[in-house]
Amino acid sequence: MGKKIQWVLVIGGIVAILLIMLVVLPYILMQIIDSATARAIAPFERADQELRTQVAQILNPTPTIIPDPVTIIHEVRSLARLETIQYSVEKVITAESGQNQFAFLFGDRLLFIAHGYVIAGVDLGKLTSDDLTLKGQVLYVRLPQPEIFVATLDNEKSYVYDRETGLLTKGNVDLETEARKVAENEIYKAALDDGILEQARVNAENYLVRLFRTLGYNEVVFVQP
Repeated sequence: MGKKIQWVLVIGGIVAILLIMLVVLPYILMQIIDSATARAIAPFERADQELRTQVAQILNPTPTIIPDPVTIIHEVRSLARLETIQYSVEKVITAESGQNQFAFLFGDRLLFIAHGYVIAGVDLGKLTSDDLTLKGQVLYVRLPQPEIFVATLDNEKSYVYDRETGLLTKGNVDLETEARKVAENEIYKAALDDGILEQARVNAENYLVRLFRTLGYNEVVFVQP
């Protein structure tokens, strides 16, 4: 009786093991197969994804925005006279009249200290659409010639330093006026001789490069007239 029970238990255990193997083993095999399959097709999936991306870029490319240079004429010309540099100049002017053998009687002589300033720049109101050319992504700009806008005396700082008149005259009433006219002209010439126009051009180009870049033109080339 005892041996029969043992055999029954052994047979039952074997049957249980077989049942477990029949249920679990197929699941394990399926997991192994799925994992192997996933590894095998992964390269093809990556290639397919890259191909889809390239096709999408061709069919829907990233837009490149290139603004029309003509439209910025209004932006630039609204600046009108672009003042880019100011010079402060001091000149000593000697004005005299009646300087002959009777100067001690009728002569007039004064020493005038002139302080003035000169402002130069570029008149962008003269800019036309022909002065802007877009080639590829490069904007070519031909600016008007720089010019002097203001050359004048600073009356608060200018003064007559010394004046000598003859014994029999009260002086020439127009002498100081003439000295001031000459002083303004000398201040103008001094600024020109010092290269104010060239510096005005350089300053204008530096300013406009920053302006054009904010409008979308990253490369700007200035062409001499």
